[in-house]
Amino acid sequence: MRRRDFIKSGVVSGLITTLPIAGAETLQQSTTASTKPDAQKRANSRTDTSTQTEPSAPFPPTYYRTAMIEGISVSYREAGQQGNPVILLLHGWPSSSRMYRNLIPLLANKYHVIAPDYPGFGHSGVPPRGEYNYSFDRMGEIVEALIEKLQIETFALYIMDFGAPIGFRLMLKKPGRVTALIAQNAPAYPSGSEWFKVLAQYWKDGLPQSRQNARAYLDPEAIKQHYLTGVRDVSRIDPDDWLIDTCLMNRPGLDEIHLDMLYDIRSNGPVFKAAQEYFRTHRPPTLIVTGANDVVFSGEYMKRYLADLPGAEFHLLDTGHFALEDHCDEIASLMRDFLERTVKNV
Repeated sequence: MRRRDFIKSGVVSGLITTLPIAGAETLQQSTTASTKPDAQKRANSRTDTSTQTEPSAPFPPTYYRTAMIEGISVSYREAGQQGNPVILLLHGWPSSSRMYRNLIPLLANKYHVIAPDYPGFGHSGVPPRGEYNYSFDRMGEIVEALIEKLQIETFALYIMDFGAPIGFRLMLKKPGRVTALIAQNAPAYPSGSEWFKVLAQYWKDGLPQSRQNARAYLDPEAIKQHYLTGVRDVSRIDPDDWLIDTCLMNRPGLDEIHLDMLYDIRSNGPVFKAAQEYFRTHRPPTLIVTGANDVVFSGEYMKRYLADLPGAEFHLLDTGHFALEDHCDEIASLMRDFLERTVKNV
């Protein structure tokens, strides 16, 4: 299917519309137009703060920081001015906060953006398995401790893949702290995808042979296909994506850690059910912008959110699992429009 023929669907306040995807030129014009007033404000105010962007800079800088959380060095990317509304970006598997490298600058002129690496991912510390329980519960606790240390009370939550069950744990612990929800190829419901077939057997019996079979997910070619499957123009995808993920995975002991995390996916069922009830009860403003051709969480799968969030805004993009790799401009444009309408004090 050619790009100009692709249709994305929108669901706004329960009404379904169809409209053609904007071209890159249109999206760039839209983004530029929306940032000009902020650039002028910065130029006029010239307030001297450590996080203020220089007036001449096209994008606010991204900082690469670490915080000691429960004896673990937790790495996170940070951009934007403190005091602005916070966006918390939670990454998927087998990636890290690096997956947000292109999105962060497009949001940081109006928002305070935080993107952490979980323990055992990216540049965060890797405590030994015997000293640390690699589970979604513990990942949620570490991210919770990080945002508390950063004195973040409320935030818009961007969830993708592993980021969903981790983010839901934060959402459920303190209802109302999530000002808005952005879901991109993110689970919240049981999945019957063939991608999980080998893992499903591992969850069922937990046997050493089933664990060994699950190592297929860690294979460099499997990681590469995680990025390329469902993408219309693979020349848009940076080969460093799977190279970096593979190199990080090849560090001593990381294979066992990631097999532990893949096994613990089975623990997320109750969290998903609680999140669904939260959706129905609290109805957080929600933007679903997702890769339609993902073999893990397809566009059809993501439509399941609409049963519990009928007012969600829904957009399908002609790409796969890591939609930000080739549709970052579109996602940023949709996010900025959505957040400006739903998150106050901008």
